[in-house]
Amino acid sequence: MPKSKKGKRSSQHTPYNAASAPSSKSSQASGPSGSNLVAPNTNLGQHFLKNPAVVTSIVAKAAIKPTDVVLEVGPGTGNVTVPLLEQAKKVIALEYDSRMVREVIKRVEGTPMENKLQVIQGDAIKIAWPFFDVMVANVPYQISSGLVFKLLVHRPLCRCAVMMFQEEFALRLTARPGEALYCRLSVNAQLLAKVDQLLKVGRNNFRPPPKVESRVVRIEPRNPPPPVNFVEWDGMVRLLFNRKNKTLRSVLMTKPNIKMLEENRRTHLSLSGKTGGDEEMKDTHSIEQIIEEVTGKDEWNGKRASKLDLDDFLQLLADFNSRGIHFA
Repeated sequence: MPKSKKGKRSSQHTPYNAASAPSSKSSQASGPSGSNLVAPNTNLGQHFLKNPAVVTSIVAKAAIKPTDVVLEVGPGTGNVTVPLLEQAKKVIALEYDSRMVREVIKRVEGTPMENKLQVIQGDAIKIAWPFFDVMVANVPYQISSGLVFKLLVHRPLCRCAVMMFQEEFALRLTARPGEALYCRLSVNAQLLAKVDQLLKVGRNNFRPPPKVESRVVRIEPRNPPPPVNFVEWDGMVRLLFNRKNKTLRSVLMTKPNIKMLEENRRTHLSLSGKTGGDEEMKDTHSIEQIIEEVTGKDEWNGKRASKLDLDDFLQLLADFNSRGIHFA
């Protein structure tokens, strides 16, 4: 669970089928009830969810079908894995810690669920994900943002993900314009998915208790995705949220940003079959003129990124693109 201290990760990954994986004496510390003595590695953000009621709620909110393949990120000792296996066709568990790999496999050895579990050891951010219908994850704080965006650009799109995050991160996902937590993450997540807050989980529901409260959210990727160039969209949103309480004009009119936008325009002219040379540029307005014209319009004059909603950002990007300004 969430913790800001980072542990060193590697990109190696190894698949295990529970039915064929060797058992380990070190796993004898955990029993079928999940009451285990294995020590969590908090450097990796490990905080084991111990409250059965919260586990039941998470699994219920995922609405698992008997035909579903579930991708579970961070199964730990298997407290959520086992009830997922009871409902799903298959559970693929991604686990970084080799100790936890042995623990979760041990939980189902000799049971009818053994053949339904596949464990892949590796870094969930770096390894390629297999096909899945639903994701369930108890997410370490340090990989929260990376995991969300890997989920949202993963193809084919999953039906939904039920994920537990540090409370502040979870609230950023659904923050609205004008709220203190409204940020680039809010805008991008809401562009690509429908995000709902499900429940708050107190720190005492974990072993050991983390230093922060947690929340469970449901993320449903928009299918089909919105018809927007996400790389350019994110380029604009990233730039504007660097100084989200400054006016759009003041953010864009800095020398580094004007230089970047000028280079982008030359690149786009070149890719469109034009040279982008001095003669071409004489036939167009300067970047400064275009910024003045666009941000001077009634709908943008004096506006700040912190107060713009999704529709505003989409219209702003269209206005700039129509005048030859690109953000990627």
